[in-house]
Amino acid sequence: MEKLTKSPRLNTLLRQMGIRTYYDVVYHLPKRYENLNFTEERNLADKQRVVVIGRLASSPRLVLTKRVKIVTFEFITRAGNYFKVVAFNRQYLTNILNLVDEFTLIGSFSKKDNEINLVNIHKGEVPASERLKAIYTLPSDYQNYLFANLVKKALEETKGTISTLVPYEFVKKYRLVDKQTALTWAHFPKNLEEVHQSHRHLKYEEALIFSIKNALIREQNKSLSKIKKEPIGIDLCEDFISTFPFALTEDQRTAAEEIIEDMNQSALMYRMLQGDVGTGKTIVAFLALYANFLRGDQGVLMAPTDALARQHYEKALKIFSGTKVKIALLLGATSTKEKKDLYEDIREGYIDIVIGTHALFAKGLEYSSLGLAIIDEQHRFGVNQRITLAGKGDHTDLLMMSATPIPRSLALTIYGDLEISTLYTFPNKHRDVTTKIVKSTDREIYQTVKKALDDNKSVYIIAPLIDFSEDGRYSVEQLYDEYYEKFGEKVALLHGKMKNNEKLEVLESFYNGNKPILVSTQVIEVGIDVKNANTMVIYDANNFGLASLHQLRGRIGRDGSKSTCLLAVDDEDDIERLQILVESDDGFKIAENDMKTRGPGDMAGIRQSGIPTFSFLNIIDDFKIFEVARDDAKIILKNRGKVGYNYIVQLASYEIVDNPMIKG
Repeated sequence: MEKLTKSPRLNTLLRQMGIRTYYDVVYHLPKRYENLNFTEERNLADKQRVVVIGRLASSPRLVLTKRVKIVTFEFITRAGNYFKVVAFNRQYLTNILNLVDEFTLIGSFSKKDNEINLVNIHKGEVPASERLKAIYTLPSDYQNYLFANLVKKALEETKGTISTLVPYEFVKKYRLVDKQTALTWAHFPKNLEEVHQSHRHLKYEEALIFSIKNALIREQNKSLSKIKKEPIGIDLCEDFISTFPFALTEDQRTAAEEIIEDMNQSALMYRMLQGDVGTGKTIVAFLALYANFLRGDQGVLMAPTDALARQHYEKALKIFSGTKVKIALLLGATSTKEKKDLYEDIREGYIDIVIGTHALFAKGLEYSSLGLAIIDEQHRFGVNQRITLAGKGDHTDLLMMSATPIPRSLALTIYGDLEISTLYTFPNKHRDVTTKIVKSTDREIYQTVKKALDDNKSVYIIAPLIDFSEDGRYSVEQLYDEYYEKFGEKVALLHGKMKNNEKLEVLESFYNGNKPILVSTQVIEVGIDVKNANTMVIYDANNFGLASLHQLRGRIGRDGSKSTCLLAVDDEDDIERLQILVESDDGFKIAENDMKTRGPGDMAGIRQSGIPTFSFLNIIDDFKIFEVARDDAKIILKNRGKVGYNYIVQLASYEIVDNPMIKG
């Protein structure tokens, strides 16, 4: 590894950031830019960010309080405007400020007090060429200016070695700058237009490689064939469907037909079933497993937690009770003797459907004829786990389920290697859940909990942490103590550090109503189904993503009764982001907002999440770039032998970690 700096400490920090070469430095782009161009001082708005230059009109004064140290002074700008300036915990300013030199101030303007809350200060006038300052995501003890200096060195060291990957035809068509220029302008732009032009190139290149990669995976999937079997029609499942204690929605029936039609093809199925919380994805999965049984194959349904796997198993026993389908449950906690017997039964083909967790792809487990693998909450499993499970059969059909829905047009673009089935409607009456934002000290919280208990209903209390935190955030252990003091033996505690048997015991006491208040971390987000629960309080709700909050909220009101979800937030700045949960229960809309505000996760890589991670792109804001790149990828693959095309195709193929559909 190159020694990027003379400081062992900084080199260690860089390694922790995954930066080991000068190329890594160059590709670590700014998270934002600080614009140091001067603000027009007339008609300033309250809380407006301002950049002004001038001199101190009074010497700085230091005011000491118990909590903070405040420096204040009067300031007159070149334009002749006076402001009071306030700086918190920067007592060193009293030593460096004077009444002679000019200073450039960056801060937030308070209209009421004609005051600037100081954010940053520079001596003299910042040169015009340096007024757009790149701000990087760095460890707290790695100063921004030090990394900027390293970037300058890295750009010099890599000069002439960074190739433009986008074929020349498309560089010319879209008037893109070359790659080296794009990276230089990204780090050290002279103006906002250079930022824009650098991002155009980097975003398009990333979208193009991603689109080519998806198209290559799709080609591979379609090239794989399975043993031809008698086709299964949805009509053969009608007798099974008629035993359900409810009617299928049109969405469920359509999705089932799409899945079964896919399973009948000679090419392997690689499909995503997405739908909001409560739209009935599990029943569609059971239908697919039944169709797979009819063609003589085994099927597996993998869940991310023991609790959800058990829940699926118990539901499956009821749904399949009138059929000849044999079902087994396989968990990590299953005893060694039980596992040995189960392994033999599965290998000999005595078991038709196996429901479980990661234990389903254990090394010693062999399937007689694995025809269908269904992965619930697929974003919680890494690609390697999906590969291993699919590899347990000779070219196994794969169905992934996700309760983080995104608009179909967007899904078809970012999941270019997948077919998509979507559930929009709810099987039962739409849930009636009122969501409110409250302070954590609001009396309404205990009043709402008490009313739920008086009505013989169950309550979830959610916090982001397990243990006590010095940063002031709520933990489940702290909340458990508080609620136990008020409600005694009615309160149960659940979190990820507990042993499996302890978790099951707690969940059982919550299911049967013996302990109707469950204080828990986010572990209940996936799959916990307690029809009687109608109240949820989420403390420090600002610590969760919008989609996660919507998933959590989906645990209540499942019987159609009027329910309440209280989002406890003490930071005023976070209320606006959470407001959409008050206004909407549309999972598609909420997930879209979540991607805008928090950025996407990773699906194509090793990390576990539901949606691809990108270095430069934002899925929502840059959707048009995705669409253009997707169409251009088709042209490139159609003419992949053409000079300039083959290289980017090869590069994209190297980035395919492994195709989950290809065994071994």
